[in-house]
Amino acid sequence: QLQLVESGGGLVQPGGSLRLSCTASGFTLNYYTIGWFRQAPGKEREGVSCISSSGGSTNYVDSVKGRFTISRDNAKNTVYLQLNTLKPEDTAVYYCAADPITACNPYYRIPRDFGSWGQGTQVTVSS
Repeated sequence: QLQLVESGGGLVQPGGSLRLSCTASGFTLNYYTIGWFRQAPGKEREGVSCISSSGGSTNYVDSVKGRFTISRDNAKNTVYLQLNTLKPEDTAVYYCAADPITACNPYYRIPRDFGSWGQGTQVTVSS
């Protein structure tokens, strides 16, 4: 059974940092595009970032460019999302998703058609 587990969320002050992890079990992430999404209370789920299976292509929503960095360690079957200079508006549940076909193209919007999703990890930015 394909399973994704997010970790690394928590409470952080504005300007702080967190590193989220997305670890797969039951399959290898090597051949999957990975996306990170977030959903704040009362808002729609938003695509935050994606990374291609090779790691050679990444994309970010404008609101996090320059602050968030996506990376992957295929040997550890894990994808990371480094969150720096956090703002209160970054508060949300963050989800990772995987798909073997969906492409991550830096010239297009972050795709939404991912087949496997994790349960999410809460990120709260507050003083």
